[in-house]
Amino acid sequence: GCATQGRLPAPTAATPTVDPRWAAMYGPVDGEPFPVPAVDISEIDPQFLRQEVAYRGAEPPGTLVVDPNRRFLYLVRENGRAIRYGVGVGKQEGFNFQGEGIIARKAQWPRWTPTPTMIAREPERYGPYRDGLPGGPTNPLGPRALYLYKNGQDTLYRLHGTTEPWSIGTMVSSGCIRLLNQDIIDLYRRVPTGSKVIVLPAGAPGVA
Repeated sequence: GCATQGRLPAPTAATPTVDPRWAAMYGPVDGEPFPVPAVDISEIDPQFLRQEVAYRGAEPPGTLVVDPNRRFLYLVRENGRAIRYGVGVGKQEGFNFQGEGIIARKAQWPRWTPTPTMIAREPERYGPYRDGLPGGPTNPLGPRALYLYKNGQDTLYRLHGTTEPWSIGTMVSSGCIRLLNQDIIDLYRRVPTGSKVIVLPAGAPGVA
């Protein structure tokens, strides 16, 4: 049940003005059942674009580490390296999951259903979607979702795409972790079910 807090403007088409490598990385995606448009990377701080970085954490390769404070998600690799993705996180600390879990389910163009808490908090906004919204270009989960479970139970915490790429690097969601659509498609390909996820608590030191 992940969504943005408040009314947000629609994304715009991309006219890349930065590194051509990133312009290509965030271009339109072919072969999908729905359009995945290019990202206007001029709207995004370059630190939040996908890149390989040095990583000093002790987690084994294949682990996902979410740093909500700095708005980064790391996919740990070999030899002290990681792929770093920029993310958007929950608007309020209380909305955010902390601790460890596993990716127990993956979905392409997932259905989105607001949680009972979201409906109770904003019935006019979320009530009409209590039965769910099918996957598609207006679905707030975007083209992919990774579902975080703990002790066999769905935490209702997702790693997913977004219809608002400009929001990456900010605190706007209802608690889930959103990535640029091109990034969640990339992460989806790299991460099998059963992968471990660690979400750092507020105030935790950085890992890279």
